[in-house]
Amino acid sequence: MPHAAPGYRPLLRTPGAAAFFLAAAAGRVGIAMTGLGLVWLLHARTGSYGTAGLAAAGFALAEALIGPQPARLVDRFGQTRVLPYSLLAHAAAVTGVLASTTPAAAIIAAVCAGATVPPLGALSAARWAHLLRGGRAGELPTAFSLESLANATAFLLGPVLVSSLGAAGEAALASTMAVALILGGGGALAVQGRTAPPPARDHAARARAARTLLRPAFLLLALLNLALGLYFGTMGVGVSAFAVSHGTPGAAAPIIAASSLSGLLSGWLYGLPRHPAPPRRRLVVTTACLTGAALLLPFASSAVRLGAAVVVTEAAVPPTLVLLNVLTQKAVHPAVLTQALTWNNSAGAAGSALAAALAGRAADAWGPSAALAQAPAAGLVLLVLALAARRSKAKEWTGAVGDGG
Repeated sequence: MPHAAPGYRPLLRTPGAAAFFLAAAAGRVGIAMTGLGLVWLLHARTGSYGTAGLAAAGFALAEALIGPQPARLVDRFGQTRVLPYSLLAHAAAVTGVLASTTPAAAIIAAVCAGATVPPLGALSAARWAHLLRGGRAGELPTAFSLESLANATAFLLGPVLVSSLGAAGEAALASTMAVALILGGGGALAVQGRTAPPPARDHAARARAARTLLRPAFLLLALLNLALGLYFGTMGVGVSAFAVSHGTPGAAAPIIAASSLSGLLSGWLYGLPRHPAPPRRRLVVTTACLTGAALLLPFASSAVRLGAAVVVTEAAVPPTLVLLNVLTQKAVHPAVLTQALTWNNSAGAAGSALAAALAGRAADAWGPSAALAQAPAAGLVLLVLALAARRSKAKEWTGAVGDGG
């Protein structure tokens, strides 16, 4: 079968592709709004950042720890059967937050909201892997680049919408809009059964497929996602601490915005051509670039120089994320791909939370440069793990049940 021309337009012209991609993209904007929306909502109601922070932390922790379980049900029963229940449960939990009359009730409802948030990114990526199987597998990097663009756009627009509405005194409207986007995008995805990957047919087949989640190749990928989360968690705290310590707190927002735009451009460009080099080799290159650029961060002497270093470093992130998704698709059986992608997200979230806590302590004790020094350290961990993946045996990177591994 001949390969389609490289680029995003031919990909989105694939029957059914644009519909599920846009549905999931809209829902992801709602997901990007939810955590920050809880902070605005509960602070407006209680006047306490402590309560708001506990609710947001509970939401994020529940999403990271419990999220793979709904994904397991999706792999077992199919997206179209599980997603409606997940959406209803999430809507009920967010309604519980909006209707809560005590801080304790709000925090419990926020935890339930995190536990039930549908993994729309993983569901969309799994559909691409199903749609492009066989002769079109070479287009998967482009599809995953498109997913990376959708995710970056969501986490650029979502917080801006929430902050704007919250500052205008409409925090409840922000949370309502978030759940409406999730319900609308997720609901549109749920009714599109033609592009959904089929579930495993029997228990024995599911058990054999699940064993690929325990292979060294996938465990290594989970660690790579955790290390990338260490980088993300460091940057949010480090950039803010740098801006405040240099008497320019307003510089943090432009730096973060510039880094987001750099990532968007990098991810878009990376998805355009076909890359002849094997993914594991390319992963070494992208993590080496990230590590080298991150070495500049602790030595920045002004907001302008820090911004330039952040922009260069951020450009290496989207290709790295794309390659991690491509390698995940290769390392596990298709019947457990949704779980695998969700576990990767959870590992990244755990790394981000850990790094944010460590960076905060480092900034308090030794200053912002010490916090920013965690970024090249995370990059070095990424590079070492990428080299380990590069040197591992080829048979470990096939998700076919029955292969050695």
